[in-house]
Amino acid sequence: MGVQIGSNVKDPERIRERRQQIVEAAVRLFSEKGFHKTTTREIAKASGLSNGALYEYVNSKEDILFLVCQHIHNEIARQLDIHLTDADSGAAKLRRAIEGLFAVMQRMQADVLLIYQEAKSLPRPYLREVLRQEQRIVEMFEHLLQEGVKDGTLKVSCERIPLLAHNIVVMGQMWAFHRWALKDVSFEQFAELQTSILMSASGAVDAPLE
Repeated sequence: MGVQIGSNVKDPERIRERRQQIVEAAVRLFSEKGFHKTTTREIAKASGLSNGALYEYVNSKEDILFLVCQHIHNEIARQLDIHLTDADSGAAKLRRAIEGLFAVMQRMQADVLLIYQEAKSLPRPYLREVLRQEQRIVEMFEHLLQEGVKDGTLKVSCERIPLLAHNIVVMGQMWAFHRWALKDVSFEQFAELQTSILMSASGAVDAPLE
């Protein structure tokens, strides 16, 4: 079992609702001011809670940062799931998942940057869990690559699959990390080229690199 954030409240639905308010407020504030310059009092006010009430649902600002990271990874995974259907071939599933990854990275640029800028402030057990959550996303692509190899729609050696899965995730994150340097490139151009590169690297016969 992963990291569990303690709460003085016993109602699971109330905890979920209040933590969602806290996370939404913290994402805005951390993105604007950074983790260290944001106070829990500011987070409480922005989430519609008193400072005392906030501590009914979390124990520290680090707890809040962990919940923010967890929320972002869960949303990325949820969006990837939306782009998949059981009827697709392995190659088609992979293409849709890559396109879904780019779409969610485009929409959640600030959130993705937030994780990489601020996660270093987490206590070690929390950081390990955040890294495990990111690995879960990488493993989704590993499974898709393996499925494509199994049904013959992808031609890539099993030894290369783990590295290729990491490459897919990193190339998706590139839109968030290097957006400042890609001012003359539209998101559509970026997504089309990156998808073509990754599908070709995966050995998809219908994905020549243009």
